[in-house]
Amino acid sequence: MTRLSPRNALRRAAGLLAAAGLLAVVPLAGAAAPARADEPPVFTLGGPAETSLHPYRAGGGPKPSRLGITVTAPSGEEGTGFAGRFTLTFDLSGVAGVADVAFDGAASGAETSDGGASGGRALGAGASGGGTAPDCEVTGAKAVCVGTGVRPGTHPVAALVVTAAAGGERGDSGAITVTGEAEGAAFTPFTARVTVGGPDLVMEELPFRTELVPGDRQQAPITFANRGAGDAEGVLLTLRYTRGLDIPQRYSNCRYSEDDPGPSGVGRTTALCTVEGAFEAGEAYTLATPLTIEATERAYRDTFLYRIEEAGPPRPAPAAFERGDGAVLRAVPVTGPQNRAAGRTADPTPHDNEREADFRTENTADFAAYGDRVSGARGATVTADVGFRNVGPAWIGHLRSGEDVAVVDFTVPRGASVVAKPDRCRAVTAAGEYREDQRSPAPRYLCPTSPAVHDGEGLDLPFALRIEEFLIGAEGEVTVRAPSARNPALPFDPAPANNTARLVLNAGDDGDGGPSTPPTSDPVPDASPSGAPATSAPGGGAAGASGGPDSGTGSGHGGGLASTGSDALTVAGAAAVALTAGLALVAAARRRTGRHS
Repeated sequence: MTRLSPRNALRRAAGLLAAAGLLAVVPLAGAAAPARADEPPVFTLGGPAETSLHPYRAGGGPKPSRLGITVTAPSGEEGTGFAGRFTLTFDLSGVAGVADVAFDGAASGAETSDGGASGGRALGAGASGGGTAPDCEVTGAKAVCVGTGVRPGTHPVAALVVTAAAGGERGDSGAITVTGEAEGAAFTPFTARVTVGGPDLVMEELPFRTELVPGDRQQAPITFANRGAGDAEGVLLTLRYTRGLDIPQRYSNCRYSEDDPGPSGVGRTTALCTVEGAFEAGEAYTLATPLTIEATERAYRDTFLYRIEEAGPPRPAPAAFERGDGAVLRAVPVTGPQNRAAGRTADPTPHDNEREADFRTENTADFAAYGDRVSGARGATVTADVGFRNVGPAWIGHLRSGEDVAVVDFTVPRGASVVAKPDRCRAVTAAGEYREDQRSPAPRYLCPTSPAVHDGEGLDLPFALRIEEFLIGAEGEVTVRAPSARNPALPFDPAPANNTARLVLNAGDDGDGGPSTPPTSDPVPDASPSGAPATSAPGGGAAGASGGPDSGTGSGHGGGLASTGSDALTVAGAAAVALTAGLALVAAARRRTGRHS
């Protein structure tokens, strides 16, 4: 039995009225609300608040430390990143005589007389949050880095190589201040302090069980050591884990955030835990009570990151973080020979401050395609909503490769042509091969997902179709499959039979296009699909492609076109008025015919 949404009923009635010439002036979509100008994005610069340096050794040269600078851009509905050029300025005057600074790729540790900064020009490490790697140049006590593009989330933007200056003494300290500017964006500055002979915190790797089933729990006795030459006054423990994992405890000295998934679709929980105390050089510490890591019912491929750094001065909590209401998380000294295993001569490099574990959970995710049934007269433009839902129970993410999880393969019904499509979809030939022309209508379209598809989510894909030839029951096909056409099976999907649905044009009463609304299941929460809005193709006629400001990203059948509310009532009322008027015209014509017969 075909499920028929209120919107489908309206569309079917509209198609019949249009065929009779009675609905020429009744729109099927509410007017889009005017777009509100977005405020300029604000990006936050960050990194370790404290970095320790080994004292300069006469005749032996300095040992370098690395200081990574990051940029954080709003994600989810709060922002979509930044594509323009930006400039970062590093004020190195605060470390004059304390440390020498170069950028990753340049010679480090060279003695200078220019205020403590090594000269030279080098590229910063990594991409600037999705754009080009910033080009950095050090001149005297100032460094300037120029880059392009910042994508949502937190990403490395520059890597500094810092060494103790010749003639410096243990305990010498200074600060490096980083500011940023860009046309159309703002940056929150960041200050990093470096200290000669300071603490060097090292996170020990935990022997996790990584092959799991849903419901598995294991302890995480997080352990770290101070391998530096100075004590740490308080530490900051960062925990970050993906959607399929959970830590049931919520400590009162931790702040928690459910991160927005962003364009990549990967949502994470982040906990920032400030642990008080003096953590002495040469000592090792562990949590007084181990954490508990749980693989939830939606686990599949997940990661858990745990990081330690000195707490530094108090910092304001980000607005998205909420404080836990449980016990206080504490760290205590490790007893036994392990305590002194780490000497005080290891390089104080931040890369050993964190560890990350990958987990594989034996689980499945049911990707269910849905089609549509639409009607219209020859020459009419109609909107067909197709796509799929992940009915669960697992979420699916390609965290390491970044590859798309799946693709929706849509074959256009005979007698129709596409005049507007979602941005993420590309035109291909009927055989699914590459097609140079992306502007004119094509017989087939491929619409990839992001690298992650959450349970309860999927893609809603509105296509605007022009009825070129009126055919009863013309069918198109909607299939959700693996990105490779040679290996289309989804390895995690236990029910491949529902991977395909149909789009039917002008179906009869017994026509069946497969599910005409996105499938759901009881355990799945309200969906927040990650589709993309429809765009108009050249040649016009695409007014029915989006139907509203959220087309292609709305939850449920119909993309962004609501099936309830004032717009739907207006359409229903207009349709009823038009139908009544049409019947009245027919009756009047019959009366006139009777009088003249």
